[in-house]
Amino acid sequence: MNTPLQGSAKALRLAAIAATVAALGAGFAYAAGWIGRPGLTPQRIIDTFEAQAGHHPGYRKNHAKGLCVSGWFESSGQAQALSTARVFSQARVPVIGRFAIGGANPYSPDAGVPTRSLAVQFSSDDGQVWRTGMNNPPVLAVSDPQGFYDLVLASGPAPGTGKPDPAKLQAFFAAHPESAAFRQWAGSAKPSDSFANTDYNSLNAFYLVDAQGKRQAVRWRMVAQTPFSPLPAKVEDNLYLQHDLQHRLNQAPLRWTLRLTLAEPGDAVDDPASQWPETRRSVDAGTLVIDQVDAPEQGACRDLNFDPLILPDGIQPSADPILAARSAAYSESFNRRSRETLGAGARP
Repeated sequence: MNTPLQGSAKALRLAAIAATVAALGAGFAYAAGWIGRPGLTPQRIIDTFEAQAGHHPGYRKNHAKGLCVSGWFESSGQAQALSTARVFSQARVPVIGRFAIGGANPYSPDAGVPTRSLAVQFSSDDGQVWRTGMNNPPVLAVSDPQGFYDLVLASGPAPGTGKPDPAKLQAFFAAHPESAAFRQWAGSAKPSDSFANTDYNSLNAFYLVDAQGKRQAVRWRMVAQTPFSPLPAKVEDNLYLQHDLQHRLNQAPLRWTLRLTLAEPGDAVDDPASQWPETRRSVDAGTLVIDQVDAPEQGACRDLNFDPLILPDGIQPSADPILAARSAAYSESFNRRSRETLGAGARP
């Protein structure tokens, strides 16, 4: 059963989460060539996002506000039977990562944005690289790039208020019943007080490939080992999450368990809006350890494009149409910001 939205406040809350997860959704679609409307290009769509959030040269065009981190991954060995990827058998794999909040404005207050992300690059000793970008919602609100485009339109700021129009959002969600799982999560999710105690999800599905060529569809999640604590009702510090992370890492490294959820026949592998049953078997593939944080927008992650299709042998993409579209849009965003000087624009 689809849970209806209850009032404009709830609609705006859903919009805040959905829009920041999907902020480059239209860019995904156009970059992949799946929405062939005349005159619409990846460049024009990103121009639109920048017009809404302000032009911020040198920053990523989504998840603009973040900071680089580094550490390592300790394999448990439990995923070796599922995949030949070296990351699942090597005892210790160096990683470079980035924590961020959603949206295109690098000056947004940390506590004011419900979407959080963790991007990671694993570099194994066989010379291969695995990059993954994860978010705190477990599913997306839509199943394909066209849905993303519709959501971006519905979530745009209304004239006079600067906030999404609840009526447009009501209409969007009514027209997209596939958003039911996302709406259920967004309606009950409570933000934590730290990047450190947030779980991060792959959203899309992938295939693990074993030594015999057998494929197993999976989604993955970084499960925080730091206990959950709710975000305070009132936060004055605009860099609250960044300062918290720096403080915690000054005390000790932080850890997440890489949990692989295994699909069963009938599970929607190519639909990121479809939630798999909680009864699905999972494998704890190892532990991500973060022990160092760099200055915001500086450090080893600065010049990395966390393209989710950069995969090692032993991991393959599913046919989820949003995966290919994400890859194309990330490339456009990376190329644009690489030509810009960080911070050259005026701060709002």
